[in-house]
Amino acid sequence: MKQTRLPEKPDAKSPAGADIRFIMEGPTGNMIHSTVPVGQTNRATRHRTVHEFWHVLSGHGQIWRSDDASQSVVDLEAGVSIDIPAGTAFQYRNTGESVLQFICISMPPWPGDDEAEFVDGPWEATVGST
Repeated sequence: MKQTRLPEKPDAKSPAGADIRFIMEGPTGNMIHSTVPVGQTNRATRHRTVHEFWHVLSGHGQIWRSDDASQSVVDLEAGVSIDIPAGTAFQYRNTGESVLQFICISMPPWPGDDEAEFVDGPWEATVGST
């Protein structure tokens, strides 16, 4: 059995540009805490094999998701949960006046940064650009 505490400082940056803190990892998945600063728009990506579930803790933002069948933009605010199936293109941004914070669960566990491929999204990224 494991127990962890949220780290004070970020452990890393996601390929898209969010600050991430590692919370828990196991054989079937892992969990991170993500933060997106005010005004930040992250780079659009698509995951090759990982399926994600997000639950928004605080702040306001938007996420665009697109697959072969449809696309949508969802407002992110405390209490909203979304999924990002493997192969879905997505881009997210902070549209509020405070940090956007959410929990992300990946299944299977995140294999490394080359899991994400960069794609064209609807918004110009303000971080994560090369």
